[in-house]
Amino acid sequence: MKRIIDLFLSIIGLFVLSPLFFVLIIWIKLDSKGPVLFKQKRVGIHKKHFNILKFRTMKIDTPKDTPTHLLKDPEQYITRAGRFLRKTSLDELPQIFNIIKGDMAIVGPRPALWNQYDLIEERDKYGANDIRPGLTGWAQVNGRDELEIPVKAALDGEYVKNMSFAMDIKCIFKTVIQVFTHEGVVEGGTGSMNNSESNL
Repeated sequence: MKRIIDLFLSIIGLFVLSPLFFVLIIWIKLDSKGPVLFKQKRVGIHKKHFNILKFRTMKIDTPKDTPTHLLKDPEQYITRAGRFLRKTSLDELPQIFNIIKGDMAIVGPRPALWNQYDLIEERDKYGANDIRPGLTGWAQVNGRDELEIPVKAALDGEYVKNMSFAMDIKCIFKTVIQVFTHEGVVEGGTGSMNNSESNL
């Protein structure tokens, strides 16, 4: 049932948001050289790899497969359009295609980079690698970029344990609030909730 709902809502969302897609595509092309979409290898259900889709927010000379928070100076790589897209989370919109394809769900643990071995290992403890990753998730709405990896994995496990339609609705509702308030977003950083002096 979850998969059917995801597919239905994603197709409707793609239709409704198509004018916005068109505007963003033109802006990205005019703003900087490079493709409109950014593909990156991520960890999916049962730890199978897939290519996540995002609107490109960084310049084409950005180091590959490196989390933003590990770049020496992330701001030098982010495009003008990219700053807006990241701030509003609109860069995530192309993941609608990942949901339609079956790589992702609307709600689930955010897909880890293929080389984020520490996060993948932590999620194994909670069975969080055995469900489809999501466009948004329980960890996302309870700290997002500010969470340290053990806390993030534990929250993902909490979602797995309590997964339900009601839980998904709660996640989506809280995600909408976060998008408008930018709560928990730390550009170029992660784990700052308990690591405020680490400069991560």
